[in-house]
Amino acid sequence: MSESPRDLSHLRLPHHPSITSRQAYTYPKPIGSDRSNPPRNRGSHASKLRSDLSNVLGALEQERNSSASEVDVVGEPGFYLDVEFSVSEKDKVLQSIENLRGKAKIELMSVSVSPNSNEYLEATLFVPDSKKNDFTKKITAYENEETKTGKPKNETLVSRIESFFLSSVTSLFTDEKSLFPQDQSVLVWWEVWLRGDRKESFDEITERLDVRVQPHSVKFVEREVVLALANVVQLGQIIRKCDAIAELRIAKDLPSFFFENNELEQQEWMNDLLNKCVFEKSPSVSVCLLDGGVMRTHPLLEPSLSEDDMHSYEPIWGTHDTREGHGTNMSGLLIYGELCEALVSNQKIEISHCLESVKILPPQGENDPNLYGWIMQQGISRAEIQAPFRTRVICMPVTSEGANRGTPSSWSAAIDDLCFGRDKISDELVQRLIILPVGNIRDAINREDYIANNDSASAENPAQSWNALVVGAFTDKVNIVDSKYRHWKPIAPAGDLSPRSRTSCIWSRHWPNRPDVVFEGGNLATDGSCAGEVLDDLSLLTVHHKVNQRLFTLFSDTSAATAFAGCFAAQILVQNPDFWPETVRALIVHSATWTAAMRKHLPAAPQQKDKSILLRRYGYGVPSLEKALWSAKNDLTMIVEDGFQPFQKKENQSNVTTKDMNLHTLPWPKKELEALGERDVEMRVTLSYFIEANPGERGWVRRYSYPSYGLRFATKDATETLSAFKKRITKDAHEEGETVSFKKDKGWFLGTELRNRGSLHSDIWTGTAADLAAKDAIGVHPVGGWWKERPTHNRWNEQIRYALIVSIRVTGEGADIYTPVKTLVKQTLAIELKT
Repeated sequence: MSESPRDLSHLRLPHHPSITSRQAYTYPKPIGSDRSNPPRNRGSHASKLRSDLSNVLGALEQERNSSASEVDVVGEPGFYLDVEFSVSEKDKVLQSIENLRGKAKIELMSVSVSPNSNEYLEATLFVPDSKKNDFTKKITAYENEETKTGKPKNETLVSRIESFFLSSVTSLFTDEKSLFPQDQSVLVWWEVWLRGDRKESFDEITERLDVRVQPHSVKFVEREVVLALANVVQLGQIIRKCDAIAELRIAKDLPSFFFENNELEQQEWMNDLLNKCVFEKSPSVSVCLLDGGVMRTHPLLEPSLSEDDMHSYEPIWGTHDTREGHGTNMSGLLIYGELCEALVSNQKIEISHCLESVKILPPQGENDPNLYGWIMQQGISRAEIQAPFRTRVICMPVTSEGANRGTPSSWSAAIDDLCFGRDKISDELVQRLIILPVGNIRDAINREDYIANNDSASAENPAQSWNALVVGAFTDKVNIVDSKYRHWKPIAPAGDLSPRSRTSCIWSRHWPNRPDVVFEGGNLATDGSCAGEVLDDLSLLTVHHKVNQRLFTLFSDTSAATAFAGCFAAQILVQNPDFWPETVRALIVHSATWTAAMRKHLPAAPQQKDKSILLRRYGYGVPSLEKALWSAKNDLTMIVEDGFQPFQKKENQSNVTTKDMNLHTLPWPKKELEALGERDVEMRVTLSYFIEANPGERGWVRRYSYPSYGLRFATKDATETLSAFKKRITKDAHEEGETVSFKKDKGWFLGTELRNRGSLHSDIWTGTAADLAAKDAIGVHPVGGWWKERPTHNRWNEQIRYALIVSIRVTGEGADIYTPVKTLVKQTLAIELKT
């Protein structure tokens, strides 16, 4: 049965009390008892720990005596201490391990798996000399004193500690352990994560030790990241003489690309395409490409890429394409989308956005070791200074190889900060939409196990970014018509993952799902005797960078998919130039669906682990531009852009608590839905917001949370009153002594655990029209982050914003749910104008 055409504008809901109301919010934590302390023999345990600390202080004194002739101490005198404890006790230990009172304080630097056993963790602390006896005092009090309730003093902390050790360079190394240099005398580039206010001390000590440090840094709230060329011995000297270093990682942000060339195409194709195109004279929407430069003299690029919009991170590099055509290849797809379709089209083609190019890769080789977060910041600022009036999509098809399990890097965190948009000088916010690839597999691909290969190939840096839109590749290209390859078979079936696209299947469950969505990235083929190879028929057509040799070439993989996503986002902004970046990201995800080939991997009764693999392999599926731009009579999309203050610190209180939430009572087509009765319907909800990053490997619990805050959505259940719904989601709506049911809202495909990763949450509810008629309210409320847990940074009084997309879909003909909602919205707007 056919459905209604998509030719109706989405409905943007106004800021009106009848639709959105601000509510006081306190998270209704369920009542439960803390985990009991581990059973210990107080005397023997205290004696063992005191012995550990005595050994630590003895070794420290010996080291200091042997290095007395070296450089003087820089910064606050102190030492690094490793505290070993069970993985199961992580939360309790990290919440109580620091002594933050007074001017000098013990500070947690990092948390990593103990080299002794995977069942234990090591927390590395910096302990000022003035606090070196603090742990001994706590242990002695644990052994000899009781609290008012008769329990040993300091039991929560001391009983959970297994051992103390004097820290080494490896203690601060939070990267994959296999990457740590075996030869301690070899100079390598390190990514050095400094404590937030210790850069000056670090510069002083490295100058004394003749350690080379790159001049640029990337700053975060509590960390500053620099690159230093040093060996392990030199780093050991630094941590003994300076209090600056919080973490160490290997510097590995070196991008790699695939470049492809193919046959010459006819001049007539290009001329015909140019005659069909209508180019906007002064576009207000642009796609800013961060790549290896663009050859703008190509006739298909020249109308959309002004010479004034060609930039370079290093002016001596020039702005033209010197990376074997990658930037030029990207440009063709960013402007025209699927170029083959444009070439054969018989209709006029409107090109309403323009292109900006920022060259962030050198003409040959790789950049000198530097921080790509810094390079991106500088590159984007060049485009923004040149054309501050434009609304832009930022597209960067650059990734780096190396092990990645989802932990944020300095590069991915810098991207999160660029999206969040806090100006470090003015403190003003200018949010940005940044699109990244999930990365490509570079090894040989075999047909038999290709999906398993994808699942084990981790998404590359900087795809860990929470705020960016991260793009993978799928493919519909399976037709091989070239007679030379008639016996060849495509690797991927139609609608499934492109053979080289990476996934986040091996990431820990608390990291975001990557990719967010997938776009066409081409396919590979094999004759059965070889690994997958690139064929013309299974690739994508784009422009060639050597115009004097050929006009067209082939392109593929996640770079091509990222270019399609950039063009897609630009088209949304052309039609809706005032949409927030969070809204555009939400619409792209909201419009995506899993193909039949993707769903085929799910069993008949999928478990949560099956759905998790689906998300981490394909994201939310393949976006539809038609769905992102238009509603239909039977498929209505409502858009809310709103915000509130998530936290507060009341007078005379030191702790930060939650403050507000928004309750959206939507203009719901109740009568029309009730009339449909038991007919099947679906509702989709997507919530998109940008977090402010606070990176550093410190365990990611409570005080050391990476995101500034989180948001969650909850929908009114079909059997609930509005009052009961409020009581379910916020403690402030409860009456004293009242018990409230915390039953889960049923009917969602993913559920809260899977959809609540990262800073973009989307899910689909299915049920009857009669039940949907009563689900007319959505609450958006905050959950904790470092804004709440780190009150000293004074972020607790900040406002946040989000985009909320809600769609209702009734399958088949004969249902008009769009018209009644549009009428209600018009009536609300009329009332708003009168008041």
